[in-house]
Amino acid sequence: MSTAATRTPGPDHLWTVDEHLEDILATVRPLEPIELHLLDAQGCVLVEDITVPVSLPPFDNSSMDGYAVRVTDVAGASEEYPAVLTVVGDVAAGQAGTLHVGPGETARIMTGAPLPPGAEAVVPVEWTDGGLGDGPVTGMRARSEDPEAAGGHVHVYRSAEARAHVRALGSDVKAGDRALDAGTILGPPQIALLAAIGRGTVRVHPRPRVVVMSTGSELVQPDEQLSAGQIYDSNSFALTAAARDAGAIAYRVGAVADDAETLRDTIEDQLVRADLLVTTGGVSVGAYDVVKEALSSVGDEDEDGAGIDFRRLAMQPGKPQGFGTIGPDHIPLLALPGNPVSSYVSFELFVRPAIRTLMGLDDVHRPRTRATLTTDKALTSPKGRRQFLRGTYADGAVTPVGGAGSHLVAALALADALIVVPEDVESVEPGTEVDVVLLG
Repeated sequence: MSTAATRTPGPDHLWTVDEHLEDILATVRPLEPIELHLLDAQGCVLVEDITVPVSLPPFDNSSMDGYAVRVTDVAGASEEYPAVLTVVGDVAAGQAGTLHVGPGETARIMTGAPLPPGAEAVVPVEWTDGGLGDGPVTGMRARSEDPEAAGGHVHVYRSAEARAHVRALGSDVKAGDRALDAGTILGPPQIALLAAIGRGTVRVHPRPRVVVMSTGSELVQPDEQLSAGQIYDSNSFALTAAARDAGAIAYRVGAVADDAETLRDTIEDQLVRADLLVTTGGVSVGAYDVVKEALSSVGDEDEDGAGIDFRRLAMQPGKPQGFGTIGPDHIPLLALPGNPVSSYVSFELFVRPAIRTLMGLDDVHRPRTRATLTTDKALTSPKGRRQFLRGTYADGAVTPVGGAGSHLVAALALADALIVVPEDVESVEPGTEVDVVLLG
């Protein structure tokens, strides 16, 4: 991955959202491709086109349990005047049989079994007496219960057109067809197709490993007892879940106390399993903002662009941010604010695109749309800041939820969209059309 980031502005520069994102995406590169077994490749992105080596199905086969017949032998068949055929044997799935269906003959055939030579169609067993002579049946007897059923005669009560209930060779995909394109994310259906055409391994960009850690001596793990001045650590859970939702393999580290040396040691320990590091908290201007204290001086003097740069962004929430690379392998690190809404909004805007870039995807952003603002009163926004408000979106309309406070976790839990108010807009009236980032 590149370490030559585009960071050139001075310490007093107020970065725009777009500048910060551009800097991140100029540094992060897709992970090197590797060969993985199919189940290990779930969620990964293909780096090669996949061509079908063998047609699917690889032979004509039955889509029903029934009888393989010649069309002329069952023409005009009815319950009053059934066609009576001689059963010459069974054709089971996976069986490479030698049966041949001649005039006046039929073979019992199971779903997925190859259509025997001479046969032109399959009549479902429900259209026959199953060889029992007592009118239409609802199914076949198990061979173990009735070994003689593969012989004798069967009455067929309906006619069949040529190729009826036959899955034709290559009717799914043909040898030489393109099965999957490079850039495809491998989900269960794609893995099923790869297995069906005989591919046991594929070459992919691996899912990135993302390590998430919260900072703050006030943080307590859920299920533990709170003491005065303490709060539960929700950010590391939220961001780890968000990283997994984005497609990463995510590891959550317990909250790190406000001690710079402890934080540096923890980060160093985590580098061995990280393609991307995400911290939350400690990036502002307070006396105990430990991430900024611990990482501001970290870097490689021989590597241009290496190190962590802490900056102010023209956005709300999420003004304080940090970004850079760390360690001998120059692992990207994004330092997010500590307020829950600030950290989550920052993740969606900056970390998620970085994860998707590491995965090798071209489209790394959440979908956006335009929607009509539904609210009782005008929304206000600070001048010169791009504001991201939580909202719910449905049927072309978006409604704000909660206030502008960056601590409102309950409102965040109700939101499925972010309402975007541009930097040059200070008030948005009800009924105005606005940009919306869709989170669901």
